[in-house]
Amino acid sequence: MASHRRSSPSGLTGFTGLTQATRNATVTVLSAAAATAAAALGAAPAGAAPGEPADTTETTRARVDRLFEEAEKATEGFNKADERADTLREQVSRTQDAVARGQERINHMRGALGTVAGAQYRSGGMDPALALLLSDDPDTYLDKAATLDRISERQAHALTELRRAQRLLGQQRAEATRQLAELERSRAAVARHKRLVERKLAEARTLLNSLTAEERDSLDRASRSGRDDLPPLDGADGAEGPAGEAASERAAAAVRAARSALGRPYIWGANGPYGFDCSGLTQWAYAQAGVSLPRTSQAQRNAGRHVPLSEARPGDLVTYRSDASHIGMYMGNGQVVHAPYPGAPVRYDPVGMMPISAVTRV
Repeated sequence: MASHRRSSPSGLTGFTGLTQATRNATVTVLSAAAATAAAALGAAPAGAAPGEPADTTETTRARVDRLFEEAEKATEGFNKADERADTLREQVSRTQDAVARGQERINHMRGALGTVAGAQYRSGGMDPALALLLSDDPDTYLDKAATLDRISERQAHALTELRRAQRLLGQQRAEATRQLAELERSRAAVARHKRLVERKLAEARTLLNSLTAEERDSLDRASRSGRDDLPPLDGADGAEGPAGEAASERAAAAVRAARSALGRPYIWGANGPYGFDCSGLTQWAYAQAGVSLPRTSQAQRNAGRHVPLSEARPGDLVTYRSDASHIGMYMGNGQVVHAPYPGAPVRYDPVGMMPISAVTRV
């Protein structure tokens, strides 16, 4: 897949026909608002449901974390559906081109056979076989094999080719119809995931507005803390060792690209160069190294060979959670670079910031 974002499927409000920069800017309005829209939405605390106790700071933090996680899962669903829609649009275009070429070929073949029929008519009348051939249902002719001996071998071959071309054209038209129906389903999935992401981010935004600035800073620090139950990594203390070197030249190039993206904003559904979601960052970084990765974190998890965390080297992909809904790039010294969540830029964090699903060497 190309390293830049295609326009979203037609029919999605605000996405059709936009350039890369315009689309990223549009999606930024949706995603960055999670941390910056307090003034616009007011600072009223999120209330508890009737009959439930009011949220404490800790439960609010937990709910914000959960909402960001759910939004990220929906974002990866959006990416998958959008990628599928892109693929289907290309397939539909190719199939429709093939249908047009097939119809042109059939028209040419029928025209050539019509010329033969005209010549026969001028020389003494049209052969009944050719009259049947040029009817609306020439297939009927082949079902009457006894009449084949009434036309020349060349005409029989032309008729056979025409029938084969008509059958192929019918199959191509049926395939185009199927692909168009699947494209519409994929477009609907894109829109559904888009709405889900927006709803989860709006809920998280409301909860964040209920926290003080100090509590929001504390939430951010908590999100950057590592786990204590991870195995030691070679070179994690900064010493020279295998873990301090990329496993390949392309991995080293991807590491350099990821570092160059530090500080750029999280933009859900984007894969650079001005903003990224988690899998968009890793896809873009490897694209700068000439490597095409799948669009979603789940697919990227299986885009190479799995290695133990203790053998992680710069450029390895680290997926998180049991469903591999988040991903970052290992940079050595026990750190990853990743696009965390709306409002947080591309940054370094401890490799053990979340439960690890897999370490993948591309």
